[in-house]
Amino acid sequence: MERDFRTTFTRAAGALKHHPALVLNADYRPLSYYPLSLWPWQEAVKAAFLDRVDIVAEYDEVVRSPTMTLRIPSVVVLKDYVQPRKRVAFTRFNLFLRDEFHCQYCGARTELTFDHVVPRASGGRTSWENVVAACAPCNLRKGSKSLARAGMSLRKPPRRPGAQELLNLGRKFPPNHLHESWMDFLYWDAELQE
Repeated sequence: MERDFRTTFTRAAGALKHHPALVLNADYRPLSYYPLSLWPWQEAVKAAFLDRVDIVAEYDEVVRSPTMTLRIPSVVVLKDYVQPRKRVAFTRFNLFLRDEFHCQYCGARTELTFDHVVPRASGGRTSWENVVAACAPCNLRKGSKSLARAGMSLRKPPRRPGAQELLNLGRKFPPNHLHESWMDFLYWDAELQE
């Protein structure tokens, strides 16, 4: 009997890690869409206990301490507004997001890497305006040649994205799992009911 209790308890405790909380800014918008702003349930409970967030929605599951029982938060709202970044960091992830996870030469979505439009060997810089997402075959085909010499063209010219632009692009890529309590705050192309 005691062995079953320990096994059940261990499984239940491990299952709690699968209850992330959607984190909304004080204006009730997610801090980010891609990746979606989520906290582990432990962080959400801690922030609620420290009075840094308001709990908007909860899961059916509870956590217990010797003195209290609390339903696990599924949506929390920050009490203090976090100013969104104006400048977008030049990272591989943000580059792929800007290019919507498509090769900018052929449109493929697999084996993505990045390519310098003007090769570094020819003085090309590593910047928003010169780097694009490229599939491995296109990157290999282009090599250190110019676009004209490689006989290739870009789907769209590379440029520095704005923070709001990346936020909006992130809305096109919802994660695999969306809890029903999050839907009113995400606005992914959901059909509105009449």
